[in-house]
Formats: sequence, C-alpha cells, structure tokens
Amino acid sequence: MDKGLLTHDWDTVEPNPNQLRWHPFDFPEKKTDFVQGLHTICGAGDPKVRNGIAVHIYLCNKPMEDKCLYNSDGDFLIVPQTGTLTITTEMGKMEVAPREICVIQRGMRFSVDVKGDTRGYILEVFDDHFQLPSLGPIGANGLANPRDFLTPVACYEDREVNQFTVINKYHGHLFAASQCHSPFDVVAWHGNYVPYKYDLKNFMVINSVSFDHADPSIFTVLTCPSLKPGVAIADFVIFPPRFCVQEKTFRPPYYHRNCMSEFMGNLFGKYEAKEEGFKPGGASLHSIMTPHGPDLKCFEQGTNAELTVERIEGTLSFMFESSLSMAVTSWGNNTKVEREYYKVWQPLKKYFNPKNKEGTKK
Repeated sequence: MDKGLLTHDWDTVEPNPNQLRWHPFDFPEKKTDFVQGLHTICGAGDPKVRNGIAVHIYLCNKPMEDKCLYNSDGDFLIVPQTGTLTITTEMGKMEVAPREICVIQRGMRFSVDVKGDTRGYILEVFDDHFQLPSLGPIGANGLANPRDFLTPVACYEDREVNQFTVINKYHGHLFAASQCHSPFDVVAWHGNYVPYKYDLKNFMVINSVSFDHADPSIFTVLTCPSLKPGVAIADFVIFPPRFCVQEKTFRPPYYHRNCMSEFMGNLFGKYEAKEEGFKPGGASLHSIMTPHGPDLKCFEQGTNAELTVERIEGTLSFMFESSLSMAVTSWGNNTKVEREYYKVWQPLKKYFNPKNKEGTKK
C-alpha cells in the first residue's frame, strides 16, 4: 500500500551538516488518520539489519476506523504535542495527552483515535528496546522512577466487521491485510512485553546545586543502549521546569559541539536557549560536531543576570539524542525549514579581554 511520506531511504538525499530548524508543522487540511499522517523527517541505519533509528512527525485529525498498525521494524516512542491520543492495543487502552509519552513495542497491534488537529513526534529504534538509564552514583531512585510507568488493563472487544484492515510497517514500507473481526480480542494477558505510558511531570530532576553544568544525559528519561558501553543508539531527554542555583556559571545551555546527533522538539512554552525562534510544534537538528548554542538575547541575559535562585517555568522541550549520524529526508529538507536559522548566531561578538584575568565575579 501507499507509504505516503514514511521512508527509511537515507541515501537519496545529499548530506547536510548545517544547523537546521523547522517552524511548527502544519495540521492537515483534509481528513487524515495517524498512519496516513506519518512523515519521516530524519534517521540513520537500516531496519533490515536491526540497527538504526528514525524520527517521524505525525499530523492527523481523524481516528483509525476499523484499522490497526503493527511495526516489524522497531519500537515507537510517541511524544504528543497537540491533542490527546486514545490508543487501543492488544493489551488494552492508553490515553496519552501532551506532556505524557508512550512506548509501543515491535509487533504490537494498535489503533489511534484522535479528536481534531493532532501533532507530535515519534522516535523509532530498530535495535533493542527502550529502558531506564543506569543511575550510577544516583543510587536506587531518581530521574524516571519505575513506579510511575503505567501499563494497560486488559480490555477486549468481540466484534465482527465486514473488513478490518491490519497494516504492517516492514522495511520502511506499508503492507495491508484484511480480516473480518477486530484484533483487539485479547481477554487477558500476562507478561512484561507490553506497551506503557509515562507522565513527564513525574520526572525527578537532578542537576548541579553548586556551580557549572551537569551533562545533559542527567535529564534522560529512557534510553536504547548500543553494544558499546556508555554509548546509546538513542536517548530520550527532557528539559522540564526546575530550579537553577549555580554560582559563577553561565546558566543557559552552553555553546558546544557534540559527538551525538541532537534532534529537539518544543512541547510548550519558550525554550531557555532560544526564546523567540524555537516554537511549540517545531523542531531542530544539530548534527555530529556541528557547533550550536544560545542566541544573542539568551547570551546577553545569561551573561549579565544576577545569579539568584531562579526557577525555569512554563516550558517543556525534549531531545532525541543519538550516536548515529542522521540524514534528513526530502520532506524534512523542504517542509517548514527556517532557511536563515544560522543568522541567530551572527550578531555574537568577541568579548575576550586578556587583561581581565579574574573574569566576572558574579
């Protein structure tokens, strides 16, 4: 069947190492369900060898009626931005609202019901499953705690229909079969291979309470590890409301280059490093070793602000971080791209003064 704008063919586009940012993606004008509204924006690897990731944007406005999807390629981590998803799975139902996430594993059949314009992000991993990160010296509890993850209660329907379409995502393509009854007829289940949801408000933030920045990995909610110790195929990281108390520190996210690819989305509010351009429903991609950081306004505020106890409030953004070098699809290169994104750094100027050896004493 027609796969629309879903793709895993990364080799048909020229590589682009530049900083990329997208304006909020438009809702569809015609009636579009969840599967029809899947748009692949970037990714790397190959589901045929079970190694890689894909990032999708979903844009839809109608329910999947007598239709379900299962993914042979990998696991979906779904992040709603606008609109609540009512997801029916073989194990039961989940209602997933903005500021919540859910994970639907490889092979699970599911159907998505929406009411009105709905938008969000999907991180798909081809390798292993998502799991909680190792807490190391943090100890037994912290970050995303196991007790806060919710799994469906068994819920079944014994329903016969003229045609129920079962869609299979396989090698980045879509295939369809039909049957005369609902697949959601599982009366009870037992085991641990099950979809789940998580409320991001339950994330226990850990950060520096003296000076300097902790590595952004301290904000990891879920990770899909690689075979190399300490290196992730993909991390799901959030930047939630929190207190900032560091002394003698430039508190905004600092300027850097990274050995990881960083795909970011804004769920609501203003992102602390770029308050003006990075809007809810949009996205950005900073590729491996491509420099990036705060814009001029954020730099000036962070440099001159009095370092009192401060609370970052009214905002929630996230990052899909990967050790893989991601390629942008044709749709991603030609849809809502902010062509002059690089100009946010052009006004920055040199402030270095070799005579000021003590630096700022704030």
